[in-house]
Amino acid sequence: MLEQIKETAAYISRQFGSIPSVAIILGTGLGELAGHITDRQELPYAQIPHFPLSTVEGHSGKLIKGRLGNREIIAMQGRFHYYEGYTMQQVTYPVRVMQQLGVKTLFVSNAAGGMNPDFKVGDLMLITDHINTFPDHPLRGKNYDELGPRFPDMSGAYTPRLIAKALDIARRNGITVQQGVYAGTQGPSFETPAEYRYFRTIGGDAVGMSTVPEVIVAHHAGMEVFAISVITDLGGFGDIVKCSHEEVQKAAAEAQPRMTLIMRQLIEEM
Repeated sequence: MLEQIKETAAYISRQFGSIPSVAIILGTGLGELAGHITDRQELPYAQIPHFPLSTVEGHSGKLIKGRLGNREIIAMQGRFHYYEGYTMQQVTYPVRVMQQLGVKTLFVSNAAGGMNPDFKVGDLMLITDHINTFPDHPLRGKNYDELGPRFPDMSGAYTPRLIAKALDIARRNGITVQQGVYAGTQGPSFETPAEYRYFRTIGGDAVGMSTVPEVIVAHHAGMEVFAISVITDLGGFGDIVKCSHEEVQKAAAEAQPRMTLIMRQLIEEM
């Protein structure tokens, strides 16, 4: 695995030249943030050695280098999911490559279902912590000390100073944001009403099928992490509401301008 990581990183370095220290993973319906990246270079995932391919609608599958505002960044337009049949090592492989490339701060976005009764569709939730319910763990197996410790502490996985800065940016721009705990589950089915209530009972505010594996590996690698969810559907209380991938994409797209503003200013003001 280490040799593959090095080969992938070397290829990306040859194509892009210098690599920024800030990376972004753009999730379902949120890939339009890439449209705000200027001076861009693009690499389709299919051209990158050892990289998986994104198979989900709404995930275009490109690695982008460019500028977001006044800051140079590298961005994944489309991510990989456990439910696609990938192993946890494959799902988190791009984060390991980012580590090899020298990335120090990772920004992650996703679409999530809300269980908190104070939430509404279209809300932005700053993730303050997570609950891992995936049936596998991205750090299972042999540990390579050069990548991180065998037993990483997971307190502070979501960097408090970045959360505080994002709250300040939202306040200055008149954007209402929520804060909460993200429950990560394998998918691909959306949750039953009982499952929504279960995740709420154990402390979750929103639930989704991504993010947790990438954050675990990024934290293991010593990166700072900021993550934000768009609440695209609600469950677990009141009337039962059916959910579809198309509705998730629509809600995420409508929230994208507010998320883009917060992300861009946060990166600029780091």
